[in-house]
Amino acid sequence: MRNAEKLRNFMQPGRIYRRQDLEAHSTAVDRDLNTLVESGAVRKLSGGIYYRPRKNAFGFTPPGERELLRAFLKTDDFLLTSYNYFNQFGLGLTQVYSAGLVYNHKRAGEYSLGGKRFEFRLVPAYPDKLSREFLLVDLLNNLRRLPDNTAGVLENLKTRLNEFDRAGLTACLERYGNPGAKKAFREIYA
Repeated sequence: MRNAEKLRNFMQPGRIYRRQDLEAHSTAVDRDLNTLVESGAVRKLSGGIYYRPRKNAFGFTPPGERELLRAFLKTDDFLLTSYNYFNQFGLGLTQVYSAGLVYNHKRAGEYSLGGKRFEFRLVPAYPDKLSREFLLVDLLNNLRRLPDNTAGVLENLKTRLNEFDRAGLTACLERYGNPGAKKAFREIYA
């Protein structure tokens, strides 16, 4: 237990660690991590990813999504988004989604990390930050994946297109749009 305590003392509350980051601080890192997980001092979020919970007035705080994804992907190069953002445009979309969408250059597939679901997609390019124009292009890129009435979404978009920066929308479409999104915009502008 003494070695596990040393490892626990090294791990800062509220931080996420990969197993390999802890190897230098324990001679038996797997045993010590198992001891800490069993005692509740550390939580295992996924294979090889651990979190030292931070306590607040309401209990323990969950890890931040960005930090969790950064540890999982071993990089800051990703974009976290959600289909739920599409609902803000008022185009007739009503679904609520529980999984986050992560555009990146390393992994693809669905993963559960820290009790949260994420869908990882390999894409050639994505912006550093979300913008309304990028989200609209992303909506059109993903339109066939949405269970809503997509024909109604396109009709509603025709009447609301002037709410977007046309130059920014054109730039996002050229850089991030798939052929289906580009075709939909040609039809809307025609």
